[in-house]
Amino acid sequence: MLPDRAFFDENRADLYFLNTREVLSREGIDPVVTMEVFPNGHGTLCGMAEVLENLAEVLPEDASVWALGEGQPMTRKEVVLRIRARYSSFGVYETAYLGTLAQKSGWATAARACVEAAAGIPVISFGARHVHPAISDQMEYSALVGGCSGCATPAGARLAGHEPTGTMPHALMLIMGDTLTAARAFDRHMPESIRRIVLADTFMDEMEESVRLARKMGGRLLGVRLDTPSELGGVTPDLVSRVRSGLDRAGHREVKIYVSGGMTPERIREFVAKGSAVDGFGVGSAISGASPIDFTSDIKAVGRRSVAKRGRKPGLTENTRLRSVH
Repeated sequence: MLPDRAFFDENRADLYFLNTREVLSREGIDPVVTMEVFPNGHGTLCGMAEVLENLAEVLPEDASVWALGEGQPMTRKEVVLRIRARYSSFGVYETAYLGTLAQKSGWATAARACVEAAAGIPVISFGARHVHPAISDQMEYSALVGGCSGCATPAGARLAGHEPTGTMPHALMLIMGDTLTAARAFDRHMPESIRRIVLADTFMDEMEESVRLARKMGGRLLGVRLDTPSELGGVTPDLVSRVRSGLDRAGHREVKIYVSGGMTPERIREFVAKGSAVDGFGVGSAISGASPIDFTSDIKAVGRRSVAKRGRKPGLTENTRLRSVH
């Protein structure tokens, strides 16, 4: 992962940090400070790898940094990052590193909730369409850190060292006028590395279309995806059961069933509790729309002098989970 140039863009820093730098510079004050960073909620830590990579670009050689690892569980008020360096070297980047940790930890925590609800069934992030493209790769990376088995965009997958996951949208079926025709064209032209999973809800009853696809495509069909719109009742455990039964009766037990469309941890748990024959969940806005987890930075020492704002304990906060990283 290359350092994020936006991290160093001072136009994106809170103005009061720029003001502070100016005042301290004119006063000739630049002490070594110890800064601690902690979340204001429980969750899965994400963004630390990016923060550390960017800080390495600005911190002096004699700086010291301790951190919790990427993807680790974190608890409210737990110190996840400690920086000891001259304030001038990193003070103006507080906005950037807090925002990175807040947003990416929020996404990763939401992904973890979906993964835990799925109880071992793979979860794939489909949420790039719900966020600005400038940050969609970071969102999908965070979803993978949170435990998703795949994501939809090449950019997000590349950040996490994965391959993207995806087959075909409803647009292909609608343009070609028939699901089987579209599926056969897809099969002819796509490389073997891309799985043959076909949407089965565009034109026909899902069970009938799934059986038709399995019969006509034979062993070329890996699975069907159900994405039935809410206008028709959405995807339900009963629908999955009906499709599974139809495929099994027709002798196509090997064809898998994937579901998407408004999946949340609560809905995923419903499928799992009812023993639905789901082979994978596609999750969008339940991850991409997750709220950030607020992070706070506190200076806890100036030189050797322990300090703290009123209401907080002066001096370093003990956390044996922190590891020296710089």
